[in-house]
Amino acid sequence: MTPRRIVTLSSAAVIAAAGFVALPMQAQAAPKPKPGMPAGPSSFTKDDFTLNPSPDTRKAAIKNAEKALAAHPGKAHAKSGHAFVPRTVVVDKKGAADVRFDRTYKGLPVYGGDLVVHLKPGGSYKEIDTNTRETPTVPTAPSISAQQAQSTSRGQVHGKVSSVEKPHLAIWNQGRSSQLVWETVVRGVRTDQTPTVLHVLVDAHKGKVVTKRDEVSSFLSPAQAAKLAKIQKARKNQAILTAGTGNSIYSGTVSIDLTQSGSTWSMKDPSHGNGTTTNLNHATSGTGTVFSNSTGTFGNGTNSDPASAGVDAHFGAAKTFDYFKNVHGRNGIFGNGAGVPSRVHYGNAYVNAFWDGSQMTYGDGSGNARPLVEIDVAGHEMSHGVSGALTGWDETGETGGMNEGTSDIFGTMVEFYANNSVDTPDYTMGELININGDNKPLRYMYNPSLDGASPNCYSSSNGSLDPHYSLGPLTHWFFLLAVGSGDHGYGNSPTCNNSTITGLGNNKAEKIWYRALASYANSSENYAQARVDSLKAAADLYGTHCTEYNTVNAAWAAVSVTGTDPVPGTCGGQPGSPQVTNPGNQTGTVGQAASLQISATDPGGSALTYSATGLPPGLSINASTGLISGTPTTQGTYSVTVTAKNTAGNSGTTTFTWTINPAGGGNCPSPGNKVTNGGFESGTAPWTTTSGVVSANGSGETSHSGTYFAWLNGYGTTHTDSASQSITIPAGCKASLTYYLHIDTSESGSTVYDTLTVKAGSTTLKTYSNANAAAGYSLQTVDLSAFAGQTVTLSFSGTEDAYLQTSFVIDDVAVNAS
Repeated sequence: MTPRRIVTLSSAAVIAAAGFVALPMQAQAAPKPKPGMPAGPSSFTKDDFTLNPSPDTRKAAIKNAEKALAAHPGKAHAKSGHAFVPRTVVVDKKGAADVRFDRTYKGLPVYGGDLVVHLKPGGSYKEIDTNTRETPTVPTAPSISAQQAQSTSRGQVHGKVSSVEKPHLAIWNQGRSSQLVWETVVRGVRTDQTPTVLHVLVDAHKGKVVTKRDEVSSFLSPAQAAKLAKIQKARKNQAILTAGTGNSIYSGTVSIDLTQSGSTWSMKDPSHGNGTTTNLNHATSGTGTVFSNSTGTFGNGTNSDPASAGVDAHFGAAKTFDYFKNVHGRNGIFGNGAGVPSRVHYGNAYVNAFWDGSQMTYGDGSGNARPLVEIDVAGHEMSHGVSGALTGWDETGETGGMNEGTSDIFGTMVEFYANNSVDTPDYTMGELININGDNKPLRYMYNPSLDGASPNCYSSSNGSLDPHYSLGPLTHWFFLLAVGSGDHGYGNSPTCNNSTITGLGNNKAEKIWYRALASYANSSENYAQARVDSLKAAADLYGTHCTEYNTVNAAWAAVSVTGTDPVPGTCGGQPGSPQVTNPGNQTGTVGQAASLQISATDPGGSALTYSATGLPPGLSINASTGLISGTPTTQGTYSVTVTAKNTAGNSGTTTFTWTINPAGGGNCPSPGNKVTNGGFESGTAPWTTTSGVVSANGSGETSHSGTYFAWLNGYGTTHTDSASQSITIPAGCKASLTYYLHIDTSESGSTVYDTLTVKAGSTTLKTYSNANAAAGYSLQTVDLSAFAGQTVTLSFSGTEDAYLQTSFVIDDVAVNAS
């Protein structure tokens, strides 16, 4: 679990996001796609839910959602001083609605306080999903002045500063921690010619920069662009290849919509909200000159004619507009029918492109010879505008990976929607612009690790990567969901658990992910929450535990993202599916044989074939009988999913955990785990805890396994939490304390403010602080053999100071005697 992230900082920043790609390393050429996945507009069907309901329907949904908020203030973590402003409304074909609200406190915006009210058909209350774990309330009197915050903010821009706006107060909320901040907008131009509209949040008490976010989204990060410029400068004497034929550089001869006035044709698109395409002619400001002529034919297919790049940009903007409107019912990127202005030939040898929240801008690359105007670049960047408006994502931690990966997903779907014969649809990014000079793609959805930096499989360190790399498991998941594992002509796609996935096709996969964004995703989305949200979306669209739901779950497991079932039930739409009995959570010991018979029934009496994913190493399932057997070899807790499939191809699944304890030494009179309820699944007993320590998934943090965990601190105010239990370690035994610990914090730097102490009796075993914060859980092990023959109190005690939260999250505590 990563720290929670700040939501969008302004209406413009809602539709801004960070850069498109990171520079690839050791990239491999993508295979030429074979015919297979359907492409073109006819391959996509329109969503059966809408974010554009009629005014009366929208008004009624908001009214019912506001009633639900008033009736369930505890679920919304709301009290006096809070107000809620509706942002989006989703209505499905049955009349159910999801209304997303932004929060204010005493008139100040609360970044991270967003929530979604879910309504049943007819408008009655269903549930509330909130990004806030506690009621965000803070004193609104700052300790440092606006001038101090303004001065600190100004120094965050590396380049030329043109203006610094007057700071205003806001609340930055992270889970149970709320913080008063000064927000300052600094405008200028970075040293690499990229404009910047930087929002800087400064702690209103400590004066430290809490976070910063740029409204301008660049194709490459400044560091990546600088590195690439050096590489390409070294190649300046080499011939630069150009691609494409006909009127555009990358898409061949295409049809574009123009405006005619008398004998003049101009690149103003009346079919797509009057979006314009202009020539900046190497300027770095202004709107540029709209491409126009007297023939209605633009470009010659090469970079020698400035209009050729304009054709690519104009075509990409139109196809992105069409995709979101005709498939998802969104009326343009901005949702109001307006087209996107596109500016080409920005700067001098500018090796980048960017989305600034209101327009697209493309540089010409090294030597002004390779304009960055390929259609998947256009689709990726403009998709930031859509996903940002829905979720308010930023570029930090796992949320950044969600942000960038989502733009790769929808940029790819735009490419499939366009179905261009020259830039043929595929699951690689930027394969034609040859920005790295090696004729290889920038990223590979089917096998992200081919770029040398993006992981195929999720791990707890994922959030520490650049978001252009941490997106790997998300784009890999989407490819598996849409296409499947193995080689389907687009490239061989492996799985992290050696499972086999049969894809659902682009049409279903993109609908599931778009619904997850529209109805469930919050501003601090991480991989664990993305799994839950996409499963809820699949259940909404196609039924609980039907093929689509099960494939979403299997694809997540195939990229090492597992968890509990968020929507229990059976598939009502497939009455012929087998029903698998959940055997409950299992335990075992390394080196001791295990056996578990899985039971399943089929309504038609068909023979069943069994398979399983996530089994502890050393165990396997008999495909014919469903018997799991073997000898476990590795200690740990595993999420196991068993599938039973009948001869008609229908399947049923069940998921449970299997904990493997370490092997005993043979001389211990009473080996085994001496901690009771170490996973906190049975509530507090026999633990003694302070109020609110035992928490459940959905409260903001996530368990290491199961549903519950111990959450100490995280309030952002002076607070002490504890959890303790008396244990007895038999004489003659060795003993090992193990527990999974996750620390996230709003503090920064190495100064210790908040601490966690682990003790056995009066002996301190371990100490941790905010300086030890890291993404995900880590296994902690302490030798307790010195306490053999004693009864001691095992205790966890956390303290935090008056400002900024630190959360100490503990799960799966065990003391194994051997």
